[in-house]
Amino acid sequence: MGSNPTLSASIIEVYMTTRSIHWFREDLRLSDNPSLFEACKSGHVIPIYIHDNCSTPELGKVSRWWLHHSLAKLDKSLDGKLRIFTGDTTDILMQVITQYGVHKVFWNKVYSPEQFDLDVQVISLLSEKNILYETYNASLMWEPSQILNQSDLPYKVFTPFFKKGCLSAPEPRYPLGLPDLKMIDDVPVPPSKSLDLVGENDLNRTLGSYWSVGEDNAVSQLNMFITRGLDNYKIGRDFPSLFNVSKLSPYLHFGEISPNQVWYTVLKSNKEFGMDADKFLSELAWREFSYYLLYHFPSLPQENLQSRFNYFPWESNTENLVKWQAGITGYPIVDAGMRELMETGYMHNRLRMIVGSFLIKNLLIHWHHGRDWFWNHLADADIANNSAGWQWIAGCGADAAPFFRVFNPILQGKKFDPDGAYTKTYIPELQNLPAEYLFNPWEAPQNILDQSGIILGKDYPLPIVDLKMSRIRALKAFDHIKIDK
Repeated sequence: MGSNPTLSASIIEVYMTTRSIHWFREDLRLSDNPSLFEACKSGHVIPIYIHDNCSTPELGKVSRWWLHHSLAKLDKSLDGKLRIFTGDTTDILMQVITQYGVHKVFWNKVYSPEQFDLDVQVISLLSEKNILYETYNASLMWEPSQILNQSDLPYKVFTPFFKKGCLSAPEPRYPLGLPDLKMIDDVPVPPSKSLDLVGENDLNRTLGSYWSVGEDNAVSQLNMFITRGLDNYKIGRDFPSLFNVSKLSPYLHFGEISPNQVWYTVLKSNKEFGMDADKFLSELAWREFSYYLLYHFPSLPQENLQSRFNYFPWESNTENLVKWQAGITGYPIVDAGMRELMETGYMHNRLRMIVGSFLIKNLLIHWHHGRDWFWNHLADADIANNSAGWQWIAGCGADAAPFFRVFNPILQGKKFDPDGAYTKTYIPELQNLPAEYLFNPWEAPQNILDQSGIILGKDYPLPIVDLKMSRIRALKAFDHIKIDK
């Protein structure tokens, strides 16, 4: 970073009041932002964001795209006063503190192992320098450390975690309003103000047609979901061609909206939508459960929660992995999900389970490969949800799907996309194929294929594995882990 300019006379005048830093992290919003709210109450504020690759996992390309535009929206809402830095967090904080006579630092916690370690470093440094600080919870409704079972141990199954733990605890904090912004004007723009996380690619063209980033759009997305998607949510959420999903996950991940805001907004609709609203709230609690697992089991992103899976005989098949990634496995519902991901930066939750089961159980490829592919291509790439989700599919996590449960992509397609609307959207080469054969085109009579203009192996691939044989092979592989070693 270049040298900072000397203090101006106008800044010295501001020194008559308390000067604080609000350190933005995964809380890129103004409303219901506890740290920003309290910082503004204390006096004048310098809002900063630090892009520190050394202290956080490197973002995937779609996450970088989202963060780039989210910071731009946040800066606009702060009248251009957001200061964005790149580099070591502790060094940058001390530079700003020293140069502008900061009395106090405010921030919201990020519930991941790397960020907890960073917090320890920052708190140690601030304490050493006699700088006051305050931290808050802005991303979870319940503190993971405070939800324990009767033996004072963490829950490992979702239902008791939610019903006995969360719902028996104090209600989530009610959302705060907008802060009374009082910002220091004369903090120079750092050299990294034009932080470009997008680079030379076509994401602006593709993702920009599917997503509207930022706090205002997060609220609009929530309201739109309640208006057209909450009714029939309990059943409709499994059908990818319907509107019964909120698509709030990336907004929640980047903190453009808080779970508390979502919780209480949906709760107000409970009388109208009843069981559908209740089901959505329980799904929102699954996000809490993922962070809860990550808090109590920080090795979740890397290690099997069930150690017996350490003996599972994974296969290394680069060719099949690449075909899975590209959406050319020969199984239309699987390929539709993978192509949705590549085109939109999102995948419907039912499809996440289907494509995950296919990778792990039909191809016997380690869940780490799925985790990494999702991390790079999902707009909602989230270390807790991504890790917990893949371990759930593999059967090696907490409250996981039984290891012997292998999704049949033909049956899944016919059940959850009966008219083929979703599948044909992402696999247009099959648009003329009758629904009877859409999910198993290799079984279609030759005259049907001819009428549909499809040459299998040319227009659309033949299956890369046999479902029946691959299922048998998977169950044999699972014999290695039936007994803990």
